[in-house]
Amino acid sequence: MGTGWELTSALKSKIFQYAAHNQTPVSLRQMVQFGPSPSPGSIFLASKFIVEELPIRLAKKVKDLEYAPQGLNESPSTIKVKNWYAQSFQELTELPKPKIDEKLASMLFKNGVHRYEADESGELHHSTNYEDNPAINNVFSDDGMVLRQTHQHGYGHGHSHSHSHSHIQSSPAIPAKENSPTFGMTYFNPCPMNIIWPREVYAYNKLVCDALTKIKLRHDATVATMAQGVQEWKERNKAGSIINSQIQTFLDRFYMSRIGIRMLIGQHIALNMSQSSPTKQRINSFLNGTQGNNQTSNSRLNYVGVICTDCNVAEIAEDAIQTASYICEEYYGLFEAPEIQLVAPHHAINFMYVPGHLIHMLFETLKNSLRATIEFHTPLLKQKMIEENPGMKYDDIDLNDLKFPPIKVIISEGSQDITIKISDEGGGIARREVPLIWTYLYTTVHETPKLEPEFNQTSFKAPMAGFGYGLPISRLYAQYFGGDLKLISMEGYGTDVYLHLNRLSSSSEPLP
Repeated sequence: MGTGWELTSALKSKIFQYAAHNQTPVSLRQMVQFGPSPSPGSIFLASKFIVEELPIRLAKKVKDLEYAPQGLNESPSTIKVKNWYAQSFQELTELPKPKIDEKLASMLFKNGVHRYEADESGELHHSTNYEDNPAINNVFSDDGMVLRQTHQHGYGHGHSHSHSHSHIQSSPAIPAKENSPTFGMTYFNPCPMNIIWPREVYAYNKLVCDALTKIKLRHDATVATMAQGVQEWKERNKAGSIINSQIQTFLDRFYMSRIGIRMLIGQHIALNMSQSSPTKQRINSFLNGTQGNNQTSNSRLNYVGVICTDCNVAEIAEDAIQTASYICEEYYGLFEAPEIQLVAPHHAINFMYVPGHLIHMLFETLKNSLRATIEFHTPLLKQKMIEENPGMKYDDIDLNDLKFPPIKVIISEGSQDITIKISDEGGGIARREVPLIWTYLYTTVHETPKLEPEFNQTSFKAPMAGFGYGLPISRLYAQYFGGDLKLISMEGYGTDVYLHLNRLSSSSEPLP
């Protein structure tokens, strides 16, 4: 992949220029405003936004990897990941810009003042007239929850005029975000539904969607390749299982911003597909992690891209239970995995969320519980059988004859959070080791699975265990939309994992 490609110094300096810009956060609420079948005009404007916003985020990733701490930036796998981001940056910044003539502008901005102005060639650019832009003139972001940083006159500095006068002189009358290409732009803009859009709108939407699809595929193996990079670093530095805190902080930031990039790309591809046919929508829901069979029963109308506006928590938990049980049976050669009991209220709990994220978090947690249950109880149960049947040999006892204690998945609903508790009797974790489970590459498996040189996640079977990435990354997924993942353990008995999901859906992206 990309063998003939190289990061030239000209491209690197362009990337570093972009990395200095501020990112523009996109809230969940903005992402769902498109509705189940978005207007091609809205997608056209969103495509313009994405083509400006994503290069800023990709550039920040390249810069972060270039300066990764403790020599992590020298690992061959880290360099490989950095080059993937640089290549994606190059492809997006080299896409031809769409031409917006006056006729198209009047269609795009039928219901409001448009913020585009023409240059000499007649091409329309994003206007820098901020007077009428509520996204900037309001100190709150679009969902009324997140305070914006602003450096306007009289705001934030008013109380200390005397000694910050020079600072005010040099700062512009508008927020510092001015220099960012996406400053003042929003991902969603309402556009008329019932008009016939010109061909170039569809052509540009397709061009951007195809570019994003290619980029998404390129970065599929990022998590595992980065894991490999950390593994290389550990071997070079003879580091034990405990990972340096600077690297830990770096990886947390790295993966959190990756979730944001993937979310934007996945959402945009899904919206593009849903502007066409329902069949495409179904394929797209499958590609984005909602593999469940329950999609046929409840209509696709409650999906906006990858976000489900009416996400049924129990149904998704059922999906995750089936998948984790199947992987466990394959791995241990069992006819039936230990029982997983779902305890949910009688009424359905529905809220707005990304099913792909929720399935991922539940699957990873359940996989841990299944493995702990089997590995903790196998010797105990075999011993018990030998005591009851003295003629038996330890090695002759089949795993399928053992009766493991069940794992419980309990769903509860509060006014602000939906909490899912996963309780196992897998022997728990020693208290001093609990902090380690949140560090990357901490695993109780002695042999970390090696990646093939041509590793590609699409053909990659999820291992039962081994990378030590399940919990830390699941926690980032939970925190991405304002939730959390906590773990309480009783050594010698078992572990409870609490997954808190924010039901207010008002959180904006946690941009570093």
